[in-house]
Amino acid sequence: MRAATGFAEIEAAAIARHGREGVESRLARPRSEAELTAMPDDRLLSLMSLRIFRAGLRHSVVDARWPAFEEAFGQFDIERCAGLWDERLEELLGDRRLIRHLPKMRAVRGNARAILELRAEGIGFGAWLAGWPSGDAVGLWAELARRFTQLGGNSAPSFLRMAGKDTFLPTEHVARALQHWGATTGALGARAERLKAQEAFNGWHEETGRPLCQLSQILAMSVG
Repeated sequence: MRAATGFAEIEAAAIARHGREGVESRLARPRSEAELTAMPDDRLLSLMSLRIFRAGLRHSVVDARWPAFEEAFGQFDIERCAGLWDERLEELLGDRRLIRHLPKMRAVRGNARAILELRAEGIGFGAWLAGWPSGDAVGLWAELARRFTQLGGNSAPSFLRMAGKDTFLPTEHVARALQHWGATTGALGARAERLKAQEAFNGWHEETGRPLCQLSQILAMSVG
């Protein structure tokens, strides 16, 4: 595998395709550590649950129903969601305002309990996310998948992007661009390839000072 290309060349390719303003206008802005730490646990659980229900469905369909989810799950109050009994979850399957998927509804309860476990360790969920180094995004994806329910595949990095935690996304466009510029040799489903991608992103971060989220967006725009 050839060495990954310097990011100046990658950014120039993206600008050639989309224009400088077109590139810059698309870029995400991650939250600061202080902003992420200050996020309430119920809002993080809501975002996590939104990501889980979006998986495999058109996002606009899920988003249109989310106010009903907020009502049904008590604004995602952590203690209330952690205490949901099976009968109540089954009752929610009869609510036609919701997307009626029992395993994903159970994930709300399981993930609320996982947040309570973090609290028992003496840290809030936002602070836990904020404290994880962005240079180990792949490790954070794996830890989220281990601690929480329904956060495998691309769901963990997608949730982090929604929450504002800096990360790159292992999308098809990003994977293709990584291969094009010599950073990886295969799809990003394999941990070895994800670690190669992390190494490349860390190098590009040192080169440019840009957060990982912007690097991955520019990378994707460089080839399509």
